[in-house]
Amino acid sequence: MTETADRRRLYVAAFLRAAATGLIGVLLGLYLARRSFSAGEIGLVIGFGLSGAAGSALVATFFADRFGRRATLLVLAGLATAGGVLLMFSGSVAAVCAVAFLGMVNGMGRDRGAQLVIEQAILPSTIEAAARTRAFAWYNVLQDAGHALGGLLAATPALLVGAFGVGDIAGYQASLALYALFLAVTIGLYSGLSPAVESASRESAATAVISAVSRRVVWRISGLFAIDSVAGGFLGTALLSYFFFARFGTGETTIALLFFAARIANALSHLGAAWLARRIGLINTMVFTHIPSSLALVAVALVPQFWMAALLFLVRELLVEMDVPTRQSYVMAVVRPAERTWASGITSLVRMGGWAVAPFAAGFLMQGLALATPIMIGAGLKIAYDLLLFRAFRNVPPPEEQHPS
Repeated sequence: MTETADRRRLYVAAFLRAAATGLIGVLLGLYLARRSFSAGEIGLVIGFGLSGAAGSALVATFFADRFGRRATLLVLAGLATAGGVLLMFSGSVAAVCAVAFLGMVNGMGRDRGAQLVIEQAILPSTIEAAARTRAFAWYNVLQDAGHALGGLLAATPALLVGAFGVGDIAGYQASLALYALFLAVTIGLYSGLSPAVESASRESAATAVISAVSRRVVWRISGLFAIDSVAGGFLGTALLSYFFFARFGTGETTIALLFFAARIANALSHLGAAWLARRIGLINTMVFTHIPSSLALVAVALVPQFWMAALLFLVRELLVEMDVPTRQSYVMAVVRPAERTWASGITSLVRMGGWAVAPFAAGFLMQGLALATPIMIGAGLKIAYDLLLFRAFRNVPPPEEQHPS
């Protein structure tokens, strides 16, 4: 029962954190644009926020087991909450970048922070191996339900302006306060986790002995994840919402509804991924759903009207996240239990590193070349990643897919 209670706490914390991330992902670019930040400056802020997330993931990867998983989660939640509060009052580009870094402000719009590293390491120990992929699927369903709620709540500034006549900036600050509140609640949830969430070994990953097989598999797949993450960095929610705003003149309320629908599509895709993986395997599910999603995204950049772009975007969102629970389950399956924090951290770290690098360039590409340039680059890189992943790992099944000869 302790394991079940811990899993439920992680589920609720993931939902609330995802709601905060979904909210800030949609509003960050629009908020900064309202404050007269250029596209290049918006890209800088997003990049600094993701750099902070990558740095915290580095610490979590190598030291969370030694410091204590629960204690590390509490510190991370506290910093994120403080970042949301300070973002309300920071003025200059330098100050906003600093707050985004220290508060790990995630302009990607999807929860992929340091807390995820630790939660992924804990989750397999709360359920039997046969139900592992399903547990990750529900974990991601709740995250995307949170993302959907956050995307819907991104309409808050427009609603406050229309209903109460508050200023534009005040409406955004109220939304930032809501963002901080969601994160503050996770502090209470983490404080109630049981000692069972801790690693059996209190060694840090810097000194723990990782098997040669695990090292080889994790580093190999991480190299491929790096390509996918750089591609994803060109396609963050903050930049995509700015694309719809600048290309089609779409308002905040419409963008919020679009991303709400997108996160609902993501949530449905996770349940579909668990079903599909049982039939065709984890790697096949990851690859054969991801390539069509990238082709749909290319079409988003080319169509002339918003309704066309919105429809194609939703098709993309129905497919693009099917690789998430399958990827998480695969990595946790091919390493030993004592290596899970390390494996979760390394794979998450390279992904966040790519996400952090790309927005620096994406904002300036939007400003200097064309609004659609980051979309085309991101989609092309994702297709290349899928083909390389299939080639490298199609013959390396997880234990539950292996059959005796």
